[in-house]
Amino acid sequence: MSTTYRKTAPITSQRDIYPQPITALAFDPVSDTLWTGNNSGGVVAYSGVQGIRGVAFPVGGDLAVKKIIAGDQYVRALGAAGRGLGTWNKGGANKWYYPSPHTVTTFSNNPTNSPNIAISTAVPELVLINSSTGNIIQQTPVSSLITHLVFSHTLLLSGSADGHVRTHDVRVRSQTEYGESSVKAHVRGVQGLEVSGNLVFSIGWGVRQSRPFPDPLVKVFDLRTLKALPPVPFPAGPGFINTLPRRSSGLVITSNRGMVNIMDVSNPNAGGEFYQLDVGSYVSSAAVSPTGAYLAFGDAEGAVHLMTAAGDEEALPLNGFDGQPVEWADVPEPIPEIHWTDTTPLNSVGMPYYKSMLLSSWTAEFMTGDPYYPPPPKIPAQILSTMKVNDFVGYAALPKELRGRRNLAVVGPKKDQARFRSGKSRRNDPEPETPVTDVAEFIPRAYRKVEIEYSKFGVEDFDFAFYNRTEYSGLETHIMNSYTNAMVQVMHYSLPIRRLAKSHITTNCPREHCLLCELGFVSRMLEDARGTNCQASNFCKTVGALAQASNALGLIDFGRSDADYANMIQSFHRFLLDHLSSEGNAFPHNPVIISPSAGPPDPYSPAAAPITQLLGIDAKNIIVCGNCKAVREKENMTHMVDLVYPRRTPSGALQSSADFASILRNSLIREMSHKATCQTCKQFANFESRRAIPTKDLPPILAVNANVYNQETSRFWLDDRLSTFLKPAVELTGQVDGIDDSEVAVYEIRALIVQVVSKDQSSHLVAIVKVPEAQGKSETDSPWFIFNDFAVSNISEGDALSFPGSWKVPTVIYLERIDMRGKIDYSGLPNTVDAMDLTRDLSISPNRDNMDMKHEPLKADELPKPGTLVSIDAEFVSMQQEEVEIRSDGTKKVLRPARLSLARVSVLRGDGPHEGLPFIDDHIHTSEMIVDYLTEFSGIKYGDLDPHLSRKTLVPLKVAYKKLRLLVDLGCIFIGHGLAKDFRIINLFVPPHQVIDTVDVYFIKARQRRLSLRFLSWIVLKQNIQQDTHDSIEDARSALMLYKAFQEFESQGIFDEKLDELYREGKQYNWKPPPAPGSSSPPTSNTPQPPSIPPFGFQGHALQTPYPTMFQSQGTMPNAFGGVGGNPFGSYQQQWRGTR
Repeated sequence: MSTTYRKTAPITSQRDIYPQPITALAFDPVSDTLWTGNNSGGVVAYSGVQGIRGVAFPVGGDLAVKKIIAGDQYVRALGAAGRGLGTWNKGGANKWYYPSPHTVTTFSNNPTNSPNIAISTAVPELVLINSSTGNIIQQTPVSSLITHLVFSHTLLLSGSADGHVRTHDVRVRSQTEYGESSVKAHVRGVQGLEVSGNLVFSIGWGVRQSRPFPDPLVKVFDLRTLKALPPVPFPAGPGFINTLPRRSSGLVITSNRGMVNIMDVSNPNAGGEFYQLDVGSYVSSAAVSPTGAYLAFGDAEGAVHLMTAAGDEEALPLNGFDGQPVEWADVPEPIPEIHWTDTTPLNSVGMPYYKSMLLSSWTAEFMTGDPYYPPPPKIPAQILSTMKVNDFVGYAALPKELRGRRNLAVVGPKKDQARFRSGKSRRNDPEPETPVTDVAEFIPRAYRKVEIEYSKFGVEDFDFAFYNRTEYSGLETHIMNSYTNAMVQVMHYSLPIRRLAKSHITTNCPREHCLLCELGFVSRMLEDARGTNCQASNFCKTVGALAQASNALGLIDFGRSDADYANMIQSFHRFLLDHLSSEGNAFPHNPVIISPSAGPPDPYSPAAAPITQLLGIDAKNIIVCGNCKAVREKENMTHMVDLVYPRRTPSGALQSSADFASILRNSLIREMSHKATCQTCKQFANFESRRAIPTKDLPPILAVNANVYNQETSRFWLDDRLSTFLKPAVELTGQVDGIDDSEVAVYEIRALIVQVVSKDQSSHLVAIVKVPEAQGKSETDSPWFIFNDFAVSNISEGDALSFPGSWKVPTVIYLERIDMRGKIDYSGLPNTVDAMDLTRDLSISPNRDNMDMKHEPLKADELPKPGTLVSIDAEFVSMQQEEVEIRSDGTKKVLRPARLSLARVSVLRGDGPHEGLPFIDDHIHTSEMIVDYLTEFSGIKYGDLDPHLSRKTLVPLKVAYKKLRLLVDLGCIFIGHGLAKDFRIINLFVPPHQVIDTVDVYFIKARQRRLSLRFLSWIVLKQNIQQDTHDSIEDARSALMLYKAFQEFESQGIFDEKLDELYREGKQYNWKPPPAPGSSSPPTSNTPQPPSIPPFGFQGHALQTPYPTMFQSQGTMPNAFGGVGGNPFGSYQQQWRGTR
């Protein structure tokens, strides 16, 4: 074989068909074949130097073939249209095709140590797919659009449109961007990228006079460090580069004008060999045979120019040796001759070739709608006989004999009907369709996404109780970051974590944003609610604040329809446990809740944080050098286990057991290998590492992230015909010094969080929990419940642990160690609330005007007792405007209500010598942006909630919330007007027996109208309130006086009479008080003037003491309406609750 190349006759057989540019070339490594791609998206094989045309097939799309790679058993090709990547056998039959939702820009070769290949898309992202099946393994975003990919050893190299060459370690199985190194190779994009040994070659574009220009230098880099080596000059402008297979530093550089330079990069001064191709246009592709015996160049006129290193008389195959025989396309059978007669069957004709799907092949997804049976009855003949048709519409009089009967047509279920409390009639109505998103039929109803619908009365009108008929409360979804609802439910029904969270809220936590505090508040709310819907708005708000502070913006749910909630909830799970551990850490005063297995606790070794004692996996990493066998130990503390699934060998067999217990144990021990420099032998060597943890040190609660991100890992979870992947109990053993521990720990699965993926790829999260309070109860079928946000239902254990299809994706699993349940000691945890918080006057505003203070904190002898009356009112500001949809008919539909936040809360003494005097009047500081202060309705102005500007008593939300929580725990009776909405926005559940709402006291159910506080104060108390703006102290005081007036009327036995009279007067005045004397707004023509008679409350039954005079001096309110009685939740409650 000669060492120089000579030209041979070009392959021009394609010109006989239709001349098209040759846009891609690849030599077959095992047969005498050259694969070419043309400008119309077709791949054509040419056999031998003579170029005998063989197999041809399209790659998808009508644009040019962009890249071809030929292997031993396959041909892989990509079109410039980027619709997808395919693999074909040598005969042209497709083996698999990956249709990408985004344009595919390039793909890589097959690495020697992995069954996966990499492709890049225009998103931009890197996608790893299985080279045998085309299934997605992993998707990872990248920083720039990738145009070239090539594998070398264990690294993946990429050339990007920004001119960078990057290395990616695809062994890092992460959803974030691969750890990478990069170097700026060219000013503009990379045009070619090759690797040989430890050398990386690239060509690209530069800039001349602000225009792209081929860079005349071939850049050379050291793969190990990406350090630039001396470049190779090529003045003609490199258009293509190829490496010579049998020369580690050999390089073939080709220009678009046909100049070819073959040189040795290690000896650039030698100059190399130069050739000029006989091209009439320009070179459009180039390739080198696997042995380097042939060079091929495609041009824009459809010719393939060949150069060979063989001698003139030597007949050398294109692949360089006698390999496998060339595969030829199968010849279709000739069409049979049909002798047509009257008895010839039609099926002898055969099916014609067709490009579009036949009607008989359509699936149910192509159906326009479901048929409904039975069909509507036929129109009677007597109607048809008299029918007149006008513009395709028939009209006819209904005959007498048919009157009283209606001709009802059967229609499908209504899709736009939500269930509202204001319109419900019967408790056993069928479940409506609107709040349940229409998803694939095989997803059980309990798992389907539920959504809140809004009526003109707001979210309070939605009938949450219909979707939860259990005694366990669900959580609402109309707030930001509500995807964490499932995690909140799992934490709440893990009793040890619930105890820790509830204990933490009794301490004086100094943090403004504390997830452990908020978890404790939500747990208390869920305990008290007992089936009433709740919302974790303060918890979700804290998640957003801490995520922004930690720059973890991926944890914030911005409402995208394509959000990957599986990844988000697992990242949040790790984020949450880290915060719970640090927030609950009172080192060195942490209580010991788990006694050490070795004996009593060491007083000189302080205990870890309580959460760490419950979930912490205290293991040692044993690291062994593969060269000198040096052993190094490293302490390792984690709060969760990330599942690592067994890989498959090239033959398809799994490397280890695939049951859940084995995968969990292997993930716990976590044997890994890596390369580093050994500190003992000073050599760059392989290291083997594993965790060592005895069984006795396994935690009481095991938190697991499922790490199911692709089809390969999801297959482990799918049910088979005989069993499920998850079992109710799991046996685990530890490992010490590489030897399995003989002791066995049995864990019981307590909770799961799964992602439900619908047919349109939208997803949501549900929690499946084994509720401790439901165990042993006969009224439930099983203790397993599914918490699908506010929809809660009871399911069987088999349904809870099964994974029947790909729509149910596991994300988080919680297991509880059975033998540790009775060994957790809660006695050291604080559990008493300091009621003296109500006597402290706190403010974070340095500019507070003490002369303007309207409240006086409680004294020690005034601390509330069960049954103590307090009056409350709150004001709010808007953090997000209402989102509405205006329909074509002018109607309005609320998509998302306005998000309000507590801005001021006032609590007044309801009895005693200082009755009516506020003891809480806090303005609430918020770090979020306020979009509307609602000054007309709240009285809050700009600067009132800013610590630098406010002259009010300003406190963080948590401080005000803890005061209200304390009042609830002390058994206070709350009096107010419209308290249900106030408590809802405050995110506080108050038991119904502790609430007296004057909007319900002064209400006749048959009239279906509730009266405003302003109107009631005017007609009952002779007071004009809310003249300019609202004031929470004034409103709370008016509600208290209205309740006292109710007691007075009840004691006289005239309340029903007065209530009827009130509604008559209200209708006369249009339910609004007339303008006060001296008001700037004159009464409108339709507003009746006040009558000459005294107002409602004093017609023949005047109150003994007028309220305005009493409150002007803040004196004592005479108890002229009767005492409360002996019962702290006394008879006054039963009076107003029993009235109407």
